[in-house]
Amino acid sequence: MLFIYFLATVLLFANIAYYREFTDFITINTILGAGKVAGGLAGSTLKLLQIKDILYFIDFIVLAIALGTKKIKMDERPIRARTALAITALSVMVFSGNLFLAETDRSGLLTRTFSRDYLVKYLGINAFTAYDAVQTYQTTQVRAQASPNDMDEAKDYVSEHYAEPNDKYYGMAEGKNVIYIHLESVQQFLIDYELEDENGEKHEVMPFINSLYHDDSTFSFDNFFHQVAAGKTSDAETLMDNSLFGLNQGSFFTQFGGKNTFESAPNILKQTKGYESAVFHGNAGNFWNRNEVYKHFGYDHFFDASYYDVNDENSFQYGLHDKPFFEQSVKYLEHLQQPFYSKFIAVSNHYPYSEFTNEEAGFPLADTPDETINGYFATANYLDTAVEEFFNYLKESGLYDNSVIVLYGDHYGISDGRNENLAELLGKDSSEWDNYDNAQMQRVPYMIHIPGQSEGGINHTYGGEVDAMPTLMHLLGVDTKNYIQMGQDMLSDQHQQLVAFRDGSFVSPDYTNYSGTLYDNKTGEAIESPSEDQQAEVKKLQEDVNKQLETSDKVTQGDLLRFHTGSGLDPIDPDDYDYKNMEERILKKEEKLGDDSTSIYSENDDKSTEDEYETKSYQEYHPEVREQLEKENSEDK
Repeated sequence: MLFIYFLATVLLFANIAYYREFTDFITINTILGAGKVAGGLAGSTLKLLQIKDILYFIDFIVLAIALGTKKIKMDERPIRARTALAITALSVMVFSGNLFLAETDRSGLLTRTFSRDYLVKYLGINAFTAYDAVQTYQTTQVRAQASPNDMDEAKDYVSEHYAEPNDKYYGMAEGKNVIYIHLESVQQFLIDYELEDENGEKHEVMPFINSLYHDDSTFSFDNFFHQVAAGKTSDAETLMDNSLFGLNQGSFFTQFGGKNTFESAPNILKQTKGYESAVFHGNAGNFWNRNEVYKHFGYDHFFDASYYDVNDENSFQYGLHDKPFFEQSVKYLEHLQQPFYSKFIAVSNHYPYSEFTNEEAGFPLADTPDETINGYFATANYLDTAVEEFFNYLKESGLYDNSVIVLYGDHYGISDGRNENLAELLGKDSSEWDNYDNAQMQRVPYMIHIPGQSEGGINHTYGGEVDAMPTLMHLLGVDTKNYIQMGQDMLSDQHQQLVAFRDGSFVSPDYTNYSGTLYDNKTGEAIESPSEDQQAEVKKLQEDVNKQLETSDKVTQGDLLRFHTGSGLDPIDPDDYDYKNMEERILKKEEKLGDDSTSIYSENDDKSTEDEYETKSYQEYHPEVREQLEKENSEDK
C-alpha cells in the first residue's frame, strides 16, 4: 500500500512540475516518450523545483520516522473479505457520484475530452491517467491495423472526387497573407439580421460583417454548412485546415491530433510557397490539446493565453474577450514574416452568451423564454465591433492590401433543442418548426475577402467546411490534386454541392435528409412517398456521403497519411516546434534577416504599428446608450 501510495504521489508531483513548464498534464504518450520529455526539461529542471515541494513528500518522512521509532506498529492481521468488499463498493459508489456530478456540470466530459484541465479538475490525476491510458490503447490499436493498401483506397477516392480549379479564380490571391478570423458560434441567420427592441426600434446585429458580406471583393457563400460533431470548434479546425472530418464520437484533436501525420494548410504553404504560420488564441494552450496538435499541423507559432494580459476584467471561462484579444495580438502579428498564414480564434460569442455588464453593455437583448437566445445577439454584436476594429488596424498598418481575409462560423450557436424559442424571431411559427428547419439552421457564414478584386459576390453554391481548404488553396495558386482532401473547390464547375453531416445526414440543392427524414428543399415539406427516380437519386447521394465519411475516418483513425508519398511534402517532425519564448524568437529572426525581413514592422522602418490600433467600448461608440444606462442606474438608486 505504501508503494502504491508512493507511486501516486510521484505521479502527482511529476504532473505539477510538468505543468509549471508546459501548462499541461502528463499523458501516456508523454510517458512513453520520456526521453523527449526529459530533453525538454533538462535545461530548466532545477528551476521547476521549489522549496515548498518537500511538502508533497512530508508524509513519507513522517511515516519513516514513526515506523523506525516504533511510534506506529504494523498490524499484520488480514482484512476480512466482507470488509474489503464493502470498502470497494463504497469507493465505486463515491466515484460514480463524483462522475455524475462532473458530467452534470460539464456535459460530455468523457466523450468530448475538450480539456485535460477539466478532466483533472473533476476526476483527479489518477483517474485522468487511467482514462488517457484506455484512450491511447484504443487509438494505437486502430493505427496498428492500418496498412499502405488502405492509403491506396483513399487515393483512389480523392482522385475520383477531385474538382479542378476554375481558371477564372485560380491564383487570384497568390502570394498574399492569409488571415483566418474564427467567428465563434456565428450562424448564417445573423447575416443582415435586425433585432427589434421593446420600443419597436430595429438594431443591426453585425453591421460591419454584413458590409463585408455584400462587398464585391468578398466571395460570400449563403449555403455553407458547418460539419462538426462532439469536437465542436476543434472539429471545425480539422475541417478548415485539413479538409478532413472530425470523429463521430469524441474529439479528433484529443484522440488523434497529437499523434497523426497531416497535410495541413500551414505546412503545404510553408513547403510550397515559403509561408510562415501562426495561431492566436487567448485561452489555455492545452484546451482541445491545441499545443500538441498544432505542432503536427506544422504551425510555426502558437500564441496562447500565456502571451496575453488576461485578467478577470477582460476575460471569461473561455479566454480573453475579443477586443483586447485582437488588440494584444498586434504586437506579435507585426513581426511575422510575409507571406504568412494566420488564424485568430475569437471566443466572446460563446455559450452561455451572458450579456456584458461593463462598458460593453447596451445592445438590446432578445425577449424569449430562453436566456441563452436573449444574450446571443449582444455578444454577436460585440464580436462584429471587434472584427471591425481589427480590419481598421489592418488597413492602417498596411497589411490589408496584401492579405486574403477569411471569416467563418465554426458551428451552431443556438442548438436544435432551443430553436423553437428562436422561431418567432425568425418570422416562423414555433409549433410548425421541424427538422427541416433545424437542418437549414446549420448554415454558418463563410467569406473570402480579397482586397483589390471585384469578382466576388454572394454565391449560392452548397458546400461545407470540408470544402474550405481546397477552395482557398486554389485561390492561392496551389493545386490540391496531390493532397489527400475530402472536400472540393466550391468555385469549381465540378463541385458536387453535397454537404455531409457527421451523423450521415446531408443537404443538397434539392434534398435535405436530416435525422432520418427526407425533405424537398423547394417546399420544405417531408417526402413521405418518394418516387422511384427520387429514391434512386437520394440513394446515390447517401452513398456518396457515406463514402466521404468512411474514407475520412480511415485516413484519420488509421493515420494513413504516414503512408502517403505522392504529396511531395517532407514529413513534419513535431519535435521541431516549440511554442515557448516565441516573442523573443520572432524578434531574433527579424533581426537576423535585417534588410531581407518582410514583416510589417520592418517595412514600417522598424517602428511598431501598435499605435495604429484603435479600440473603444460599446458605450463610447454609442454615447446615447451610456446616457440612458446612467439615467436608469440613477433611477434605480
